[in-house]
Amino acid sequence: MSLTRAFNRPFVARFLVLIALGAVLSGCSEEKAETKEIVRPVKVFEINGTGESRRLDYAGVVRARTEMNLGFRVTGKITERLVNIGDRVKPGDLLARIDPTDYQLNVKSAEANLFAAEKQVQTTSLMKERAEQLFNKSFSSKAELDQANLVYDQAVSSRDAAASALSQAKNQVAYTDLKSDQSGIVTAINADIGQVVGTGTPVITVAVDGEKEIEVAVPELDIGEFKPGDAVKARFWSKDMLTLDGHVREVSGSAARQSRTFSVRVSLPNDPRVLLGMTAAVDTIAANSEPLVSIPLSALAKKDGNDIVWVVDRGASTVHSRPVRLADFAGDQVRVAEGLQTGDLVVAAGTQFMVEDLEVKLPGAEQQSARVETREIVR
Repeated sequence: MSLTRAFNRPFVARFLVLIALGAVLSGCSEEKAETKEIVRPVKVFEINGTGESRRLDYAGVVRARTEMNLGFRVTGKITERLVNIGDRVKPGDLLARIDPTDYQLNVKSAEANLFAAEKQVQTTSLMKERAEQLFNKSFSSKAELDQANLVYDQAVSSRDAAASALSQAKNQVAYTDLKSDQSGIVTAINADIGQVVGTGTPVITVAVDGEKEIEVAVPELDIGEFKPGDAVKARFWSKDMLTLDGHVREVSGSAARQSRTFSVRVSLPNDPRVLLGMTAAVDTIAANSEPLVSIPLSALAKKDGNDIVWVVDRGASTVHSRPVRLADFAGDQVRVAEGLQTGDLVVAAGTQFMVEDLEVKLPGAEQQSARVETREIVR
């Protein structure tokens, strides 16, 4: 009995030691597992510099500096249209015609009225001469002579009015032909054959040959950056990526009612590669603007209603939120005016999983630890 007890005591002691050791090792492994769950790998990027000043880039269309909206000077029904969009025209070229029948009849009526007025002048002239002869021979009174002179003067005035009416009627016949005043290109047809148009209604638009310019719409936030005479860059989306130096010629004094944007016209140098209707972009740098830092849109987050980014503490490998002030958006990038400095490590993705003081693993940390473990094994 004593031998059995002596034999069992060491065995029981060893068994208890093994159990305790297993519990310790199990606790360590659980602690390591818990630590692994907390450490989160993140994708970061480093702020390399203070960035560039805010650039203003607006798209526009090439237009002629002068455009003529041509219309008839009389009312009528269009019977002919002799040009199409894209046709070149010269001064005096016939563009369209309205029915002249009524205006030609007015000419005939005016001619008849003038003929009658001239006959009336001849008749009153004879009456005037007769009254003068009778008065000179004392066969009529001075009142009768004055009456004859008055009737003659009225007949002359009626004749002059009839002559003016005839000239006006002839002009109206000429106005039934719509002609170009200057050389240019037809850019729009606003009315066609069979349509009745009023006096001055735009029928055909002609872009006058000469200086070309770009018209862009600028929001009220940036309209103060455009002043007449300012130099800008004009880039054209052509195959050779043409870029020209332009100058702001005109800034609208009021915003458009619907878009609430201001029209800005940029003068261009004469270049045959620039065609009317081409799409272009006006590019300039905002005056007195602060240098901006561009970050991916995915790095931007919200906290308590404020814009923030998550910055990594290199020493502790933890993340901390930092408020930023945004300038504008450009595609998949956002430009930051305040809040970031050179050398900051910013979390680029997965910001929704970030919390304050969260321990993270930077890219390349796994490879570095693997190299260290490898060296230890070799030793």
